Amino acid sequence: MKIRVGSRESRLAVIQAQMLIDSIKANNPEVETELVTMKTKGDIILDRTLDKVGGKGLFVKELEKALLDGRIDLIVHSFKDMPMEVDERIPVTAVSKRELPNDVLILAKGQAELDFSKPIGCSSLRRKLQLEKLFPECTVKSVRGNVLTRLDKLDSGEYGALVLAYAGVKRLGLEDRISRIFTTDEIMPAACQGILAIQTRKDFDVSLLGDFADKESMIISSAERSLIKELDGGCSSPFAAYAELSDGGMLTLHGLYSNADKTARLKITVPAEQGVQAGVQLAKMLKAECGE
Repeated sequence: MKIRVGSRESRLAVIQAQMLIDSIKANNPEVETELVTMKTKGDIILDRTLDKVGGKGLFVKELEKALLDGRIDLIVHSFKDMPMEVDERIPVTAVSKRELPNDVLILAKGQAELDFSKPIGCSSLRRKLQLEKLFPECTVKSVRGNVLTRLDKLDSGEYGALVLAYAGVKRLGLEDRISRIFTTDEIMPAACQGILAIQTRKDFDVSLLGDFADKESMIISSAERSLIKELDGGCSSPFAAYAELSDGGMLTLHGLYSNADKTARLKITVPAEQGVQAGVQLAKMLKAECGE
């Protein structure tokens, strides 16, 4: 038996795909695996923000077509980069254990403090909104490209700092570049940040993934995506979601929402099995708080 694992071409995407391949091999030594990489439109178009060129779907369309055509058997995604609408023929059938979901501050090599004379580079209005509250004196400039490309732009002097997801920085082995880990109160993460999603055809035997599939992360990610979907949240929308599970089986869902008039930040706690409904409820509460 052979399993073909689809991934974007970036170094981080390949590392994340290899994490899954290692799990498959550890649990199924007899199974052969093959990594199939491809470049997506989101990797090619780097001169415009995602909302100007089609949103998060640009990172998945080529891979999804390969999955539907039978050229690959599953795809490894950073779950935060997946659109809210997923083709029912190729559902997300498993998700990984969550890495630390926080955002981090990266300074240029040799720099000890944040230099406000240069912009902070980030890729979303979610980060921009929260950074400007945290650092009123800062300017924020959009930055595109994979993590290594962004770091090159930082170290060349184009930016004073970058804000990136901790998970990607850690998986690339670049933790020594981290200057500060923001708390989730300082910068609320994107929905599903730190979680990898496995997209397959419906007939795929998920048991082959072994202990890579994590039930708690599925509960958390379902709640977070429910909130963003109800808010009609796209890639560039200033929305955020972060869920936590307690030992007592309760789920606390935090949400951030902003419109032209106001920014709201609220939370709701429910039994874990009600996470999806909590997302819908919290979205309504946030919109009401913002006068909608």
